[in-house]
Amino acid sequence: MMRKLSLLFAGALMGASAMSLVYGAPGSSANAAGSETYKQLAIFGDIFERVRAQYVTPPDDKSLVENAINGMLSSLDPHSSYMNAEQAQDMRVQTKGEFGGLGIEVTMENDLVKVITPIDDTPAAKAGVLAGDYIAKIDGEEVRGLTLNDAVEKMRGLVNTPIKLTILRQGADKPIELTVVRDIIKVKAVKFRVENDIGYMKITSFTEKTYDDLENAIDTIKKQVPDDKLKGYVLDLRLNPGGLLDQAVSVSDAFLKRGEIVSTRGRDPKDVTRFDAKPKQTDDINGKPMIVLVNGGSASASEIVAGALQDLRRVTVVGTQSFGKGSVQTIIPLGENGALRLTTALYYTPSGKSIQGKGITPDIKVDQPLPPELQGRDLTRGESDLKGHIKGADESATGSGSAAYVPPDPKDDLQLIFAEKLLRGEKTDPAFPPNPEKAVLNQ
Repeated sequence: MMRKLSLLFAGALMGASAMSLVYGAPGSSANAAGSETYKQLAIFGDIFERVRAQYVTPPDDKSLVENAINGMLSSLDPHSSYMNAEQAQDMRVQTKGEFGGLGIEVTMENDLVKVITPIDDTPAAKAGVLAGDYIAKIDGEEVRGLTLNDAVEKMRGLVNTPIKLTILRQGADKPIELTVVRDIIKVKAVKFRVENDIGYMKITSFTEKTYDDLENAIDTIKKQVPDDKLKGYVLDLRLNPGGLLDQAVSVSDAFLKRGEIVSTRGRDPKDVTRFDAKPKQTDDINGKPMIVLVNGGSASASEIVAGALQDLRRVTVVGTQSFGKGSVQTIIPLGENGALRLTTALYYTPSGKSIQGKGITPDIKVDQPLPPELQGRDLTRGESDLKGHIKGADESATGSGSAAYVPPDPKDDLQLIFAEKLLRGEKTDPAFPPNPEKAVLNQ
């Protein structure tokens, strides 16, 4: 049975998120606690000591404290959490977009690590690892019994250190032994290609490299297709879990000439931050038509982009209801290199609407049927389904989210096919092209 989880060797991106990073000295001031609060803390201390002294097996003190902290934070909302030193380091690696590893995208199938694809010009590709290979042993240790995260952790490591992989390959009469030397792997946050007369760009996550990768994609597409032949662009944000807030703002800015992109509002009514596009004569794609694709896997930072471009009537959004995560997490450094991920604000689209628990509603709804092997399974993803989520101002009984599935083969991708037909004029819809004069702005 195949587990539908895919990881780069940076680890899975930290879930649906729009994050701002806070650097500086650990710790910050807080309102003084009342006497009742200190009484409750004394009870906690008493329970902690009794567990340590009387529990049937000696507990690990560090785990007890970390779980207590996470229990407190998870009671706030699903996105606030404590990260120990190792988890915080993983988060920093993921947002940086580069790491020491082999350069393969993997999943777990039949208790083995299956290679989805080796990344071009990486140690794995140079050593001869192929798509479809099964990794049975890592440095002589059986993969069976390991989780995917455990296997990934073993394959990551210091640059210039070797690792031996035992590979099972279809057609090979015996296991293949390969030695791969780890190197710096730079994960492409934007994948792109030319579909005859259309530029296709898929943003997989919002890391520190996303905007630069996007600009490279746009420049390459422009060189491959003459301006008079280029019908437009498809920006694919499906299955994009989010990432860095500043990168979402930069990506949105690339397609706008002016206007508000997003605003964030904190606990204090006066704590409002607004992000605007830089005024310019034309956008980075010279005003060409563009369609944005979303589904239930489009969350947070990707919803910021879709919401801004939709409200300003720069694009037509096609697909199904997005995830609906409209909160911002601030990463606050703590002692011993741990960190606190704390929800500190909600974000609002240029129209002044919160998508928390609601999501982005596409201008044109196009469902993507599930293949026979997935039918009957619930692949719907949405913030409104998460226990303890912050209820959004515009959230309704309908909730947010939809199926989070994209076919691996573009010829089966009905949402992409529909978008390309719109751009080529083979299909028509009142929502395309959008009219910038009808931009919906917060008054």
